[in-house]
Amino acid sequence: QNDLLFSGKSFVVTGTLTSMTRDEVKSKIKNMGGKMNTSVSSKTNFLITGNDPGVSKYKKAKELNVKILDEKSFIEMLGKEIR
Repeated sequence: QNDLLFSGKSFVVTGTLTSMTRDEVKSKIKNMGGKMNTSVSSKTNFLITGNDPGVSKYKKAKELNVKILDEKSFIEMLGKEIR
């Protein structure tokens, strides 16, 4: 039984991820109790950044104090849950 590490958490992805597709990211987040959105808002908990991230999403995340994760950090976060 998963503890649903991302329960109630909201994620946005910007840029190109190299290790998995956006659908795979969305599926992993959903399986762990979180949800994925397309735009950053005050309800966003994490912004996952890949290569060439969108400047507006990054800037808005900074303004709203959203936790910004690079792809490696996100994968490490997944690793804490998936063995």
